Amino acid sequence: METLERIIAEHPFFAGLDQGFTSLMVSCASNVRFRSGTYILKEGDAANTFYLIREGKVALELFASNRKPIVVSTISVGEILGWSWLLEPFQWKFHARAVDDVRAIALDGRCLRKKCEENHDLGYEVLKRFARIMEQRLDATRLQLLDVYAVRR
Repeated sequence: METLERIIAEHPFFAGLDQGFTSLMVSCASNVRFRSGTYILKEGDAANTFYLIREGKVALELFASNRKPIVVSTISVGEILGWSWLLEPFQWKFHARAVDDVRAIALDGRCLRKKCEENHDLGYEVLKRFARIMEQRLDATRLQLLDVYAVRR
């Protein structure tokens, strides 16, 4: 049977997380769905949620005046969407649009921040996992920039 606790525990982002921590997070979690084309989050809006993607793809977009949205990354099954809920001022820095129909687990950032403050071991585990994601995404951005601005001889 699919339970939120089992889904969270089996998601790659939380692989190997202590079961007690998983149990603490369940009360912050809910199943969500987004139709293709729907904006899941928008730059400047309050960031109080992050998502464990279970099905579908999400495009991370930046907007520049007089231009179409620029897709800087695509997130898919097994990945997470959003870390702005973790850092003040808790505002999204980009838009995220469902490319396909998306199923995800939404984790309430306020709820999880409170649990992390109450249990610093949980907070440290969550922060380590997000730091890895941030590093991976910064590396991907660096490679994109090298490709765009590489000197061609």
